[in-house]
Amino acid sequence: MENPIVGHFVTVTIFSLMLAIGVNHSFRQVTYLASQPGLLVRSLLSVIVLVPGIVGILLWAFPLPPAVATGLAVLAAAPGAPLTTKRIELAGGDLQYAVNLQLTLALLAVVVTPLILSVYFSVFDLVIEKVSPLDVARQVARVTFLPVIAGFLVRRFLPGVAARIGNPLRVLANILLIILVLVLVVFLAIAPDLRAMLNLGRPATMAIVLMVALSLAAGHFLGGPTQEKRAVLAVASIARNVGLALFIAGLTDYGQKFVPTLLTYMILGGLLGVPYAVWSKRRVRLRGDA
Repeated sequence: MENPIVGHFVTVTIFSLMLAIGVNHSFRQVTYLASQPGLLVRSLLSVIVLVPGIVGILLWAFPLPPAVATGLAVLAAAPGAPLTTKRIELAGGDLQYAVNLQLTLALLAVVVTPLILSVYFSVFDLVIEKVSPLDVARQVARVTFLPVIAGFLVRRFLPGVAARIGNPLRVLANILLIILVLVLVVFLAIAPDLRAMLNLGRPATMAIVLMVALSLAAGHFLGGPTQEKRAVLAVASIARNVGLALFIAGLTDYGQKFVPTLLTYMILGGLLGVPYAVWSKRRVRLRGDA
């Protein structure tokens, strides 16, 4: 993106979010999914295969501007939103499964993100196709994989330090993410060109709505027999890592062009996810009372 201060702030925010995940959880928690291969396969199928596939179909079916298409492609390549567990809790989901899935996606992002982008680059006309997958992998590793591993090491060898800084670090990271989104909203408000770009048009808005609805359905039906697990995978499928997507936008001079798409998805995804969360929470509660 053009403003270097915003670019550095994005980097610090994502690094802090991933470090907080590592500090507050142990590597052993990742083995929860490894011990349930069926659930692991269904989870990865939904989040990193079906969602990118859905986006690919939408990019082919809708006449989307390159900037909008790029924004949706980057979102599809950025799974594992840091605040997913809170949204899953509101939907009545299984928190142990949610935490393990989030950790797994954070560790896999270094491979998954450049791989998905490279597939999109070979098929569609994206405005960031000049960014090599290897460069994306290296940069993603720096702000996602390495801080998570660093957090694991702190928790393993300095448990007292991890206990003291875990919650404050998580709160700080979440605050930084909120500030980042607010800063981008302010930029959109004061910049006429960016504000006009936020009006993506009917085809783009419809594509985003379908992306959210179909991803939610994919996660729900692949989540398994219980609503608690279905809620986890449904929410995890639509909760794309907007912070990581913004970081990828900062790797190219064209990043500013698809920031409005990222913010529009975040808004619509949040709004469209509310009815499902309310329904899911009610269903879990009724099942518990039965």
